[in-house]
Amino acid sequence: MEKLTLAEIASQKLMNMIQEKSYGPGDKLPTEAELSEVLGVGRNTVREALRILMSRNIVTIRQGSGTFISEKNGVADDPLGFFMIEDRRKLTEDLIQVRVMLEPPIAALAAQNASEEDIRSLEEILLELEEVMGRREDYAEADSRFHVRIAQCSGNLVMTNLIPVITGGVEVFAGAVRETEYDQTLLSHRRIYEAIRDRKPVEAQQAMYFHLMYNENRFKEEKKDLAPLQEKM
Repeated sequence: MEKLTLAEIASQKLMNMIQEKSYGPGDKLPTEAELSEVLGVGRNTVREALRILMSRNIVTIRQGSGTFISEKNGVADDPLGFFMIEDRRKLTEDLIQVRVMLEPPIAALAAQNASEEDIRSLEEILLELEEVMGRREDYAEADSRFHVRIAQCSGNLVMTNLIPVITGGVEVFAGAVRETEYDQTLLSHRRIYEAIRDRKPVEAQQAMYFHLMYNENRFKEEKKDLAPLQEKM
């Protein structure tokens, strides 16, 4: 059996500490000096242990700010192999179908289970999303975080890990459609948020369903428009 390095042992101890203290996505960890004392190792070993956890998407290191629990919850960047799929339009279509199956009931759960802190966090992301949209800039990253936060608000541990993978489709979708839709997208996100905030599961489910179906219809219409052009090529 291969012997673990000091940094690997320290990373395992750090993982135990994270679980025992119930750290969640976005929570800040103690400083390197504090971790060095808690773990009983030097600061260089702490840095190496943190790099190990960062490579596994468990923590993220922000220069000048510190070390935080990653929003990715230890999920690999591309566990479903999306990067290797050449047909991006087919991938987009299939991802939308999966999202229609999963995300409306997740929004309903979020309306039932979200804490006040969860709702405040969701509102912060929504306001950031609206600000980016107002500037008519690329909003795919903020859009993804909005949907991920709803999954976290649901209180379902499986969905908390699964949805960040699926919402990779948000960015795939943004790259697959030619025209960016701002006004309707802004309106639909606010409706979803307000239904969750007001503890209305049925309305939250419907708002999410209509949002995703609108995107699916947009994609199908554009696919139809592109067909004659592709035949000429």
